[in-house]
Amino acid sequence: MKVIRSPIKRKVLLLLAGGLALGFANNPKSQRYVFKTLKKDWHEINKQYLYRVVKEFKQERLVEYIEQENGLTKIVLTEKGKLKTLEFKIGTIEIAKPLRWDKKWRIVMFDIPEKRRSERNILRDKLKDIGFREIQKSVFVHPFPCLDEINFITEYFQLRNLVRYGEIVNISNEEELKLKFKLY
Repeated sequence: MKVIRSPIKRKVLLLLAGGLALGFANNPKSQRYVFKTLKKDWHEINKQYLYRVVKEFKQERLVEYIEQENGLTKIVLTEKGKLKTLEFKIGTIEIAKPLRWDKKWRIVMFDIPEKRRSERNILRDKLKDIGFREIQKSVFVHPFPCLDEINFITEYFQLRNLVRYGEIVNISNEEELKLKFKLY
């Protein structure tokens, strides 16, 4: 699957992923209705370019057209299109920092076989990228709630059954971790 670099193309796919079904029709009244439902910044998009982008997505099987009784054509993401949108989200995932630390540590542990070494290394890199600290080769720690983020990452890399997540209140060498995470 080729990489989508255009921010407008990404926006179109993400809007579709967010549940917005784009509808196109040849009659101007229907077209106005469709574009009225889009945010203000979408009014600046060249409509012809948008049509071309959607046509390209159809050729790549990222979207499909569904004819409706009212004469509109509904455009929805295919499974392949949904997977493509995940690529955009995995690169921007972050763990929110709450106002106050709840004094719990989040632990991610994994046992990924040698034959899946590249996935194991990617997971390690991603955990470090979002702020985890490695306390052992396959054990990482973070002070803030991140279950949703870990679930997303393990689903994306198809590692759910090989990764464990837990929350603990005591951990050895806690003072050193507090310093690393600047919790003072």
